[in-house]
Amino acid sequence: MRIVLQRVSRARVMVEGRVTGEIGGGLLLLAAFTHGDTGDTLAWMADKVLGLRIFADGEGKMNRSVAEADGALLVVSQFTLYGDTRKGKRPSFVDAARPEVAIPLYERFVALLRASGRRVETGEFGAMMDVELVNDGPVTLVLER
Repeated sequence: MRIVLQRVSRARVMVEGRVTGEIGGGLLLLAAFTHGDTGDTLAWMADKVLGLRIFADGEGKMNRSVAEADGALLVVSQFTLYGDTRKGKRPSFVDAARPEVAIPLYERFVALLRASGRRVETGEFGAMMDVELVNDGPVTLVLER
């Protein structure tokens, strides 16, 4: 599993002109799944995302988690994070899980995040999406397990 995580002051995702998910302050997660991802992978990643201390405390230091900052999460599936560009000019996506594997993983990951009590919005798996965000900081991290 691979995530590009961005701390945002706001973000939204649209499909065919309709908003499918929108948040104020919190985290935008671009999430991709690969062969061999398991429930343990998802649990580890959810715990990591929810526990990362990347929000400012009263002294301006990154010391607070998304929960401590009362932030929300916007999760967007993005298989292209597993694009391999080492050869040729066209990316290979052989490391990305096929939809029949990735969809249940995506849904379980979202459920794990929601179980934390945080507000979680989503994109639409497999759709062409427009993602808008204001990166706060900017803070962007790549997480992989």
